[in-house]
Amino acid sequence: MTFETSPEHSMIASTATEIAEQFGPEYWRQKEENEAFAEDFWDELGEAGFHGLAVPEEYGGAGMGMQELGLAMETLCAEGCGMAGTWYLVLTAGMAAVGIKQHGDEQQKETYLTDIATGDRNFSIGITEPEAGTNTLNVATTAEKDGDEYVLNGQKAWITFSDRADNMILVTRTTPRSEVDRGTDGISLFIVDMDSPGIEVSPIEKHAMNYSKSCEVFLEDVRVPEADLLGEEGDGWRALVSMLNPERIGFAAAGVGIGKLAAHTAIDYANDREVFGDPIGTHQAVSFPITKPYARLEAAKLMRQKAEWLYDQGEDCGYETNIAKATAVEAGIETVKQSMQAFGGWGYATEYDVERWWREINLTRLAPVSQQMAYNHLSQEIGFPKSY
Repeated sequence: MTFETSPEHSMIASTATEIAEQFGPEYWRQKEENEAFAEDFWDELGEAGFHGLAVPEEYGGAGMGMQELGLAMETLCAEGCGMAGTWYLVLTAGMAAVGIKQHGDEQQKETYLTDIATGDRNFSIGITEPEAGTNTLNVATTAEKDGDEYVLNGQKAWITFSDRADNMILVTRTTPRSEVDRGTDGISLFIVDMDSPGIEVSPIEKHAMNYSKSCEVFLEDVRVPEADLLGEEGDGWRALVSMLNPERIGFAAAGVGIGKLAAHTAIDYANDREVFGDPIGTHQAVSFPITKPYARLEAAKLMRQKAEWLYDQGEDCGYETNIAKATAVEAGIETVKQSMQAFGGWGYATEYDVERWWREINLTRLAPVSQQMAYNHLSQEIGFPKSY
């Protein structure tokens, strides 16, 4: 691992900055207010090759990894896109691309990775259920073998993009938990066509990120061919874990990026806004509350970069991704909070955008893993007894 910036990384950062300048805060304010999917932004990411950063070159991608994808997400977030910089990349370009690249067969790679790389295929990830949120091992969605097909039944919740996705990577149980020795056994993943009969999607009204829908998904006797099984039957947990670390890396990038976006917006305001004859930024009561968590953002970024490097080397990085996510979220939330405070009453106005970034960044303490569960994992890693 080196801290020298490569030409490739410089190009990714500069391209992401150019995109963010084109699709800045006012653009996202309008998309949020109109609850409209940012189709032109999605297409621009495809034109830039960002959807294919983690896709191997033989399938039309850049053949890079999480270091490059994390850099793209953080830069997009920090330079004006807010949470959308991660939101529009982490599921398809991150989780789906990685899962299929590592666990798909040749036909699946040829079919899906090629379209992911160009931005012509959008994925949702079907993990969470009403009764199985953080505890994924309790998923109740079933997949029963019937000849050369599987029949899927169940319900998923908070599945982003499922109203418009072409496919969903669906987490199911092919063997009930009561019949396996380990809870991680008996889980299987499927690549599901969202146009399949028996799938119903219902959007959930939510607090922020309304430039995409997060939905309940109901599956009733949905038939999928055996060829749509991702990886081996009953061994889906291994594939799923390989997809979860990129998601945590993406949300760590969001925490840092949104925090920096809010901070620099507040800093500009604090240099211009005068009270008692001086810019308010000259007062330490304004500058220090932003500067202190900003320093923690920089530390969280370094841990994320370590996690990305380990992931790209094929090494275990659960410890590092949880540290990166937990610290980036706490530092990001505090930075946005204090940036909002620097605006005074104007921080509550939609035209200054910081109130939207406050709504956006608060999701990161709940997903993709709650702060409590991240700390549970870290507690075990440093020697405390297992608590769940």
